[in-house]
Amino acid sequence: QVQLVESGGGLVPSGGSLKLSCAVSGRTSSTFAAGWFRQAPGKDREHVAAINWIGGSTYYEDYVKGRFTISRDKNTLFLQMNNLKPEDTAVYYCAGGTVGDAGYEYAYWGQGTQVTVSS
Repeated sequence: QVQLVESGGGLVPSGGSLKLSCAVSGRTSSTFAAGWFRQAPGKDREHVAAINWIGGSTYYEDYVKGRFTISRDKNTLFLQMNNLKPEDTAVYYCAGGTVGDAGYEYAYWGQGTQVTVSS
């Protein structure tokens, strides 16, 4: 079992920055991977970025590429968000799972943290 606890959400003006954290605990495998998702009101949850826990390889969706940076330090996952836009407003979730030939598969979820970007 893996437990994930996010922190760092808040209200930020358009063009501003915010850094989310996610504490990861429990047993992780050699293929463990972590990622960030977000869900805006009335929309489906969408993937934002992912990182291979051991090797550090990262993946970004096009709509955040160049603005967001995913990283990890020991047992904490981060998402540095720069140049935030109102359309980035959502509840952000960290997720844990595995990476393999089928890509990323997530089985564990945090409780979510609200990010609101004012225009």
